[in-house]
Amino acid sequence: MDYNDSIVKIKGIGEKTQKIFLKIGIETVQDLLEHYPRDYEEFGMPVPISQVSEGSVATIEAYLGITPRLRRVRHLQILNVQVRDSSGTLMLTWFNMPFLKNRLTMGTSYLFRGKVKTKNGALVMEQPQIFFNKEDYYKLLKVLQPIYPLTEGLTNKLLIKSMHEVHNNLKFAKDYIPDRISKEYSLIDRTKALKEIHFPKDRESLKRARERLVFDEFFLYSLALRRMRDSKAISRTEYPMNEADECERLIDSLPYKLTKAQHLVWSEIKNDLTSELAMNRLVQGDVGSGKTVLALLALLMAVKNGYQACIMVPTEVLAKQHYSSFCRMLSGFDVSVCLLVGSMTPKEKNEAYERIREHKADIIVGTHALIQEKVVYDNLALVITDEQHRFGVRQREYLMTKGKKPHVLVMSATPIPRTLAIILYGDLDISILDELPARRLPIKNCVVNISYRPTAYRFIEKQVAQGRQAYVICPMVEESEMIEAENVIDYTQQIREAMPSGISIEYLHGKMKPKEKNSIMERFAEGSIQVLVSTTVVEVGVNVPNATVMMVENAERFGLAQLHQLRGRVGRGEHQSYCIFVCGTGSREAKERLEILNKSNDGFYIAEEDLKLRGPGDLFGIRQSGDLDFRIGNIYTDASILKLAAQAAKSLSDDEVEEIFSENPYLEDKILNKTGNTL
Repeated sequence: MDYNDSIVKIKGIGEKTQKIFLKIGIETVQDLLEHYPRDYEEFGMPVPISQVSEGSVATIEAYLGITPRLRRVRHLQILNVQVRDSSGTLMLTWFNMPFLKNRLTMGTSYLFRGKVKTKNGALVMEQPQIFFNKEDYYKLLKVLQPIYPLTEGLTNKLLIKSMHEVHNNLKFAKDYIPDRISKEYSLIDRTKALKEIHFPKDRESLKRARERLVFDEFFLYSLALRRMRDSKAISRTEYPMNEADECERLIDSLPYKLTKAQHLVWSEIKNDLTSELAMNRLVQGDVGSGKTVLALLALLMAVKNGYQACIMVPTEVLAKQHYSSFCRMLSGFDVSVCLLVGSMTPKEKNEAYERIREHKADIIVGTHALIQEKVVYDNLALVITDEQHRFGVRQREYLMTKGKKPHVLVMSATPIPRTLAIILYGDLDISILDELPARRLPIKNCVVNISYRPTAYRFIEKQVAQGRQAYVICPMVEESEMIEAENVIDYTQQIREAMPSGISIEYLHGKMKPKEKNSIMERFAEGSIQVLVSTTVVEVGVNVPNATVMMVENAERFGLAQLHQLRGRVGRGEHQSYCIFVCGTGSREAKERLEILNKSNDGFYIAEEDLKLRGPGDLFGIRQSGDLDFRIGNIYTDASILKLAAQAAKSLSDDEVEEIFSENPYLEDKILNKTGNTL
């Protein structure tokens, strides 16, 4: 079996199962190997019922105290049974597993393992795993069991079985990291790391395996960045510009004054555009720091020098919002603005293509639609990508080919400590907006436990009654047997039952079709939806000044930087805004972390503190979903490895770099398309 073989070569995976694997991007054996566990489970000795506690995952050895009772509630079949041991009794519950009623025998002792909750004042173990043969359980004691990210129709059991099959039959390839680098940085063998990450002997083996694979990811990323930087050697601009008086007129027409930081960054952008060299700049600014107005000024300057300019954003809703605000702000400046998004009709698209081709449009605002083959620009001098970590490298590179080496401005609201930003954006000049406009009211924050929920609901009700709107963020789309966390689908039903029927409550998640997502976001933006229950897909992509409450469930499951990004969805209008972080665990460490958000609204400070608190030793740091999307590495928790990997990549000669990529031609595409969406 080879890395590039289709997964159908693996015993137990047929055409039907192959389609399920494709849903989560697993096509080849290598894809499967790089589908890393999201956590590990360690089985311990059974405990007496009297010792189980709320929130714990426990194993008990008990027998049935009463005959199992099956009842139907709406679409659910609920099986309840009381079990007992010498220390007490416990209620067990299973959903939609009626067949268990006939498999459980009165008087027989079984091992039950599951999460313990409190329901109606009593402890309950929901959906426990049953070990009919106790020897099967004792074989698992002290063994780390991988828990994988799943999709509908795919079980953890099948993934474990498939991984074993691959490890037993794979011809492992030569290690692409030179021996001297492996020795210098004390890296274990890659083949060994790939085995240990899935089936570790112990926690120490797991730590070493993960460190090696994280190093690999950052090392290859640094090499790809280096190649890109070398290929883009500083070039003279094809689009010389002069300063435009209209830019100062636009600044004077704004209903607010630019901050000192905005003035400074605008000077840097102007200097780039009027120099003899092509601009290649990143503007990194906290949520609400005023990046968009700087983008508009740069677009206007390009247009007033006789060129076209475009801005690419990650969502249609944001593109439409930018289009509307640009049209409004540029009225009286004799500038034609054009919108191009995927949901437009063929007729609307053809009209847009014609306007762009014939230079009847000066500024083009759009999504990925801007890089379609049919789009032909006329003198495209400036390319701006907003929330640029949302775009793959290939997409941004392709947009740049639409002009003759245009000026490039990329913008990001992801707060990254400067030391890391220099590594991650090594091919760009960096400008930082570290000041918020004075007119913004600071967001009021609070960190609470789940008992505060009813109070939070009443508060949201009051805000809605005053004409405001609210976001509620959940970490999951659907309920999972493996994770105890709120999910948007069930939570939406729960909150609908808790609030008056007149309040419009809808949900949003990444698995929905693009058309559905756009519809929900547009309805929320226009105010017809008052409470939006969502996963982190709202982190980027819509401006709703009327939204004043952000409530985050299971806040401990997110990185602080991501929570700060989410918080940035509110506080955008004239009304006081609030953020409620609900901590689903009683852990002191989790509350300490969240208190950092409670005390500060400064994204850069929060990113630095997150880095200090969690550090590279936090093996299971929560992924910063969407932010710099590496498969296993995390720029915050693995910051020290990132620095070492970048240092190692820098130490290689050009010949060594070329040798790595020529011997492993699939590597560069893998990095650019899947690993580092940051480039």
